[in-house]
Amino acid sequence: MAYPDYPVPVDEAQRLRELERYGVVDQPSDPHFERLVELASSIFAMPYVAISLVEANRQWFLASKGLNVRQTPRPMAFCAHAIASKGVLVVPDALNDERFSTNPLVSAEPHVRFYAGVPLTSPAGHNLGTLCVLDQKPHLPTATQIHQLELMGQLVMRELELRRLSHLCPVTGLPDRVTLLAIGEREVVRARAEGKPLALLLFDVDNFRAINNRWGHQAGDQVLVDLCHLGCQFLREQDFAGRLDDGAFALLLVDQGPEGAMAVAEGLRQAASTMPGVFNHSEWRLHISGGLSVLATGDGSFYDLVRRSEQALQLAKGNGRNQIASLLAES
Repeated sequence: MAYPDYPVPVDEAQRLRELERYGVVDQPSDPHFERLVELASSIFAMPYVAISLVEANRQWFLASKGLNVRQTPRPMAFCAHAIASKGVLVVPDALNDERFSTNPLVSAEPHVRFYAGVPLTSPAGHNLGTLCVLDQKPHLPTATQIHQLELMGQLVMRELELRRLSHLCPVTGLPDRVTLLAIGEREVVRARAEGKPLALLLFDVDNFRAINNRWGHQAGDQVLVDLCHLGCQFLREQDFAGRLDDGAFALLLVDQGPEGAMAVAEGLRQAASTMPGVFNHSEWRLHISGGLSVLATGDGSFYDLVRRSEQALQLAKGNGRNQIASLLAES
């Protein structure tokens, strides 16, 4: 039997991209999330509890209690409705709700009658999924219970955020190489599926050792922090910044072709040359070199794009530094 379709959030494209960047979907069961689910089950006296992450075509349970599946199609997910709301979605009796009365989760096992789900909202404001409680009996939760569910949802989101922060460089606050490569692979898949360009800019500080030798490593670290902050000002929400290794930083520019990406790269290079810092009262000025490339039809993986950008960066350094070099694959 057919049942009503789910609403699609207005920020769907970026919501899905941000969910990917947390890197928790399809990961093994985690005791920290399992404990939160167990706690929610005890507090609300509910037989079914789940931390549901809503992808494009399915909801995937990061942790759950009482459910014998790890995922369901998105069209039958109560949580697909919850992420389109601004607060807790409460369904006192699904049999009396036209959105869910014909839902297979209601008409068959587990015979859901009651649902309450609080969106897991990222710091950027995107609803990644929900913490939800369900029962086979109707309920009308109190204001106190709804507030408790909101607090539990905040705990789940805090745990997700801590996982994300654990993969950031302690100096610059940027994602590490492993995270960058994983995100890059996903963006390659998305770019090809949507027929859109993807560019990668690698850059580093020219003669960075001179800063450490003259003003000390603390000053050098501050230069890196300031430069990364500057670089992020050139990014849109869908773009991504990371630290590829000790000396190289990366800007992944989504839906940017060669000309647009070069404009970003040159803007960053010029802005870096006027950036103040510990050397502000000396004759020394900050300069960066960069290597730029775009996704090519023949690229087998994101690493092919990385390798080409690295080669372009070496060209910029070999040609005298303080410049952006581009290297495009032959069509």
